[in-house]
Amino acid sequence: MTTADGLATPETLLLPGVLDAGQAAATVRSILAEQRPDGAIPWFTGGHLDPWDHTEAAMALDAAGERAAAEAAYRWLADRQNPDGSWYAGYFGDGAELVSNPAKETNFCAYVAVGVWHHHLSTGDDAFLERMWPVVRRALDFTVGLQLPGGPIAWRLDEDGSAVQEALLTGSSSILHALRCGLAIAEHLEEPQPDWELATGRLRHAVAHHPERFLDKDRYSMDWYYPVLGSALRGPAAHARLAAGWERFVVPELGVRCVSDRPWVTGGESAELALALWAVGESDRAVEILRWIQHLRHEDGSYWTGYVFEDDARWPVERTTWTAGALLLAVAALGGDPATVAVFGADQLPVGLTPEGCC
Repeated sequence: MTTADGLATPETLLLPGVLDAGQAAATVRSILAEQRPDGAIPWFTGGHLDPWDHTEAAMALDAAGERAAAEAAYRWLADRQNPDGSWYAGYFGDGAELVSNPAKETNFCAYVAVGVWHHHLSTGDDAFLERMWPVVRRALDFTVGLQLPGGPIAWRLDEDGSAVQEALLTGSSSILHALRCGLAIAEHLEEPQPDWELATGRLRHAVAHHPERFLDKDRYSMDWYYPVLGSALRGPAAHARLAAGWERFVVPELGVRCVSDRPWVTGGESAELALALWAVGESDRAVEILRWIQHLRHEDGSYWTGYVFEDDARWPVERTTWTAGALLLAVAALGGDPATVAVFGADQLPVGLTPEGCC
């Protein structure tokens, strides 16, 4: 379907009560409007960029059929990868050339594998996959090199190069998803990665069965749903986890709290929860969540980051590309976009190997 201004809108981005063709096109335009000529996708005009949210927005562009813009985003990552396979946690400036956060966060670095596999599934472009394979390999080697005893991944390297000997459940869940996508790339290219297979199995076991091995961030909604979104939990265990946190985090008609003890709902967390619900077969609930957060929609198609409902106030006062990106990906999954379904459904992604007597 093509809008009046000529932007084609895939049928998979149409969802009654959430996005019609014009609304979907406007949301896609809101991301494209922020993308810089070199491919960088900052949070918002004048804002900083981090590699994870940059990749999330690039995947949303692919789900919208904006292949060239998405590929430009991956070129930006390839051009700025550090020699050790990492990226910095934050970049700033017109060309996103200034480092605003010199730490290296492992889940930020690993997520390129999810985006690259999604782009390949969207385009069938083997040449792109071969070009990006060294980037993905270095990024996942860097990440796997920071695996801790018991399976979790250390969540960052500080500026001095020392690894924090602690792990985050949300970050490790995202890394699990990235490793599974990385293994899918390796399998497609016939480039076996036995170290990744073992790391994936150990990490999956830790996320699914050993929450005590991670820092206690229980008040954050991401720690609630990310073991499902990151594919560590499926079936009854996933349904039980989502049910257990529902009353703590979900605010009917408004969305999902960022933290359980604050009157603040956020669009990104709400859209990600919708994606997790879809992944385990709870599509009706997913659609309901996405309809609720339309109060965050701006007239230009972008989305406010969050809303403090006790104060009836937008906060922070920003409309972020990654919030729009998460919503578009959730809608695309519900709409049956093949690449998004394959990546976030995760049914066909390699599961890795769990050594006997592991962990």
